[in-house]
Amino acid sequence: MPWRNNSARYGHISILLHWGVALAVYGMFALGLWMVSLGYYDVWYHRAPDLHKGIGCLLFAVLLFRILWRFISPPPRPLSHYSALTRTGATLAHLALYVLLLSILISGYLISTADGQPISVFGWFSVPAVLSGLKDQADIAGDVHFYLAWGVVILSALHALAALKHHFIDGDMTLKRMLGRRIG
Repeated sequence: MPWRNNSARYGHISILLHWGVALAVYGMFALGLWMVSLGYYDVWYHRAPDLHKGIGCLLFAVLLFRILWRFISPPPRPLSHYSALTRTGATLAHLALYVLLLSILISGYLISTADGQPISVFGWFSVPAVLSGLKDQADIAGDVHFYLAWGVVILSALHALAALKHHFIDGDMTLKRMLGRRIG
C-alpha cells in the first residue's frame, strides 16, 4: 500500500491519521466524562485534566497536519455510483467534523487558559495563554466544549453508520478503502 493517497484508495498516512484521530477523540470524550465525575480528593482529580489538556494540544497539531495532508495528498475520487446527494452529504459531513473538532480544541484551550496560565504538554513544552481573563471565559467555553463534544461523537457515529451501510447494504468499497484494502 502506498504512503500517499491515489485516485482509488487511501494511503498509509491518511489511514493512520483517520483511525488515530478517531481513537483519540473517543478516548478524550470518555476521559472528559470520567474526569468531571471525580471528587476533589481523588488522586486523578488533577492528573486527569492535565492528561486531557496534553492530549488535546497534541491532537490539535495532528488535526492541523491532517488538514494539510488533505491538500498534499487529496483523498481518492468518490466511487462512480455515488449519487449527487451522497457526494454532497459526505463532503458536508467531513467538513462539519473538521469544524467541530477544531472548535472543540479551541474551546478546550480557552477553558484551560482562562486564568492566564500556559498549558504544559506533558512537561515537554508549554502552550501560552494568548487570550485569557474574558468575563466568564471558562464557563462559556466549557459549555461550548461540552455540546461540541457530544456533537462530534453523534456526527462521527452517523459517519460510521454510513460507512457500514455502504459496506453491508450497498456492498461497495467505501469502508474497505479506509481500511487500506485494494479496489478491483
